Amino acid sequence: MAPSAHSNPFDVTSLGEIMVRLSVPNGERLDDTERLDVEIGGAEGNLSIALARLGRRVSWLSSLPANPLGEYVLRTLRADGVDVSGVRRTPSGRMGLYFIEYATAPRSITVTYDRADSAAARMTSADVDWDILLNSRIIHLTGITPALSPSCLEVTRESFRRAVAQNVPISFDVNFRGKLWSAKAAAASLRPFVEGAQVLFCKSADAELLFGCTGSPEERLRKLSKLTGAASIFLTCGEAGAGLLERGEFHWQPAVPAAVVDRIGSGDAFAAGALHGLLDGDPRLGLQRGAALASIALSQHGDRVLTSPQELDSVIARGGSDVSR
Repeated sequence: MAPSAHSNPFDVTSLGEIMVRLSVPNGERLDDTERLDVEIGGAEGNLSIALARLGRRVSWLSSLPANPLGEYVLRTLRADGVDVSGVRRTPSGRMGLYFIEYATAPRSITVTYDRADSAAARMTSADVDWDILLNSRIIHLTGITPALSPSCLEVTRESFRRAVAQNVPISFDVNFRGKLWSAKAAAASLRPFVEGAQVLFCKSADAELLFGCTGSPEERLRKLSKLTGAASIFLTCGEAGAGLLERGEFHWQPAVPAAVVDRIGSGDAFAAGALHGLLDGDPRLGLQRGAALASIALSQHGDRVLTSPQELDSVIARGGSDVSR
C-alpha cells in the first residue's frame, strides 16, 4: 500500500462502534446467571487493537459517552497501543452493550445486543476528525457502521468520498449483521462500498446471501471481483480456511488448527493479519498471517487479540504445533 501524502501517517485508521461486552460463564444461561465477564468489543476496534499489538501505528475514531463506561473503553484502547485522540466524547447518548451466551452442540452461541441510540449510532460527519482519518496509509471501514443509523450510513459515504479525493486506500469488510438490518437492505446500501474499496473482505456466506456469489471459494471470489475494483479480495470460509484473489490470481490458505475458546472476533483478527501483510507489500503473506491470527483469536477469551509479532511468526512457523520450546 502506498503511504498517505500526509506527514507521519498512521498505518491504519478505523472508524466504528465499540461496545461493552458482557459474557456469561461457559455452561450458564443469560437469564439465570449471577456473573458476567466484562470486555470491550467491536469489529473496527478489534482490528485496531490486533494491529497495534503487532507494532503498527493505528488510530480509532468514534463517539463515546462522557461517562465511566466511555472512559473504560478509552483506557483499554490506550493500554493496547491504539491512538484515540480523534474520539469524540459526548454528553448525550449511551454506551452500546452486547451479551454473549456461550454454548456447545447442539446449541449455538447467542449474541444479544443492547445498542440502540448509542453515542456511536448518533455520530454525524461533524463528529469525525477528518484530518486524522485521512492521515493514514489505509482506512478500514465495515458494513456494521452504516447499519447503525442513517447518520452513520452518511458518515461511511462521506469517508469514501473524502478518501477518494485524497487518494487514500480503503479496506472494507462487508461484515453483515442480520440483527441490524435485512439482507436486502444491506446489499443495496453496501454495494457502493464494495465497488469503491481497494481491499475487500467478505465471508463466504455473506457473498452468497447479499450478492448471489455461489460455488467454490475461487468461483465466489471471481464473482465478487465483478462487483468491485479492489485489487485484493479476501474470502473467509470458516474452519476450511480463506481465499485471496489478488489481481486475478487465486490463492488458498487452509485454517490453522485451534482449540476453540471463543469464536467472537476471529474474523476481525483475520482482517488485521491480512492488512499486516498488505502493509508489508505482500498480500499472500497477509493471507497467511490472517489465518494464523484468526487461530490465535479463537484460542483466547474476548474479542481482543492479545498477541505479539513473535507469537504470530511462531504460529506460522510451527504450522499448528502445540509445544514451543
